[in-house]
Amino acid sequence: MTNPTAAMLVIGDEILSGRTRDSNMNHLAKVLTEAGIDLCEARVVSDEQPAIVAAVQALSATYDHVFTSGGIGPTHDDITADAVAAAFDVPIDVRDDARALLQAHYDRAGTTLNDARLRMARIPDGATLIDNPVSTAPGFTLGNVNVMAGVPAVFEAMVASVVSKLAHGAPLLSQSWRVMRGEGDVAAPLAQVAQDFPELSLGSYPFQKDGVYGTNLVVRGRDASRVDAAMAQLQALFPA
Repeated sequence: MTNPTAAMLVIGDEILSGRTRDSNMNHLAKVLTEAGIDLCEARVVSDEQPAIVAAVQALSATYDHVFTSGGIGPTHDDITADAVAAAFDVPIDVRDDARALLQAHYDRAGTTLNDARLRMARIPDGATLIDNPVSTAPGFTLGNVNVMAGVPAVFEAMVASVVSKLAHGAPLLSQSWRVMRGEGDVAAPLAQVAQDFPELSLGSYPFQKDGVYGTNLVVRGRDASRVDAAMAQLQALFPA
């Protein structure tokens, strides 16, 4: 069985400027790996509609699922919903069910649902809402594109809601072995093990501790017995 594929689109000038550090990609990658959905690509684009539209169209046409992060808040530069609507060539307007959610939320808080907040109820035609148990304002799914907030706590809650409804594949298994030898020393034996196990992914990740070079050797795959066999071979080559 081939695993479903996915891509992530991170939207926001604050990410590209370095003002905000993105943690959502890391979280999504972990969740999808556990679900057996292969995250194959991630892009970061600015708060400009043509850039968002082009990225959404390209990723949507290539992968089974697309997850976006950012740009669905109440301010003028939150244009993701409009851009996704444009990418699918559908109208967008305030939707009654989204408005009702926000109205109830702000009534409970004793706050007015003003025009700025009402922007968060603008949903493209044909989309389904994504639940937001943190701050109520919903995300939405249109086609195979899941549009979610950039605030990490909200993004993570929305991801949990979306991924629980998707078809899962075979989870990616991973084992690592730490050796106190540099990459130049381990490269040739590691390449031989990779050749012996072509269905697995083998990687090397160097580090330095107290002036000594070392390497973390990592084996990834979906067949537990093959991952175990490859790791055993590495451990025999580089005993502790």
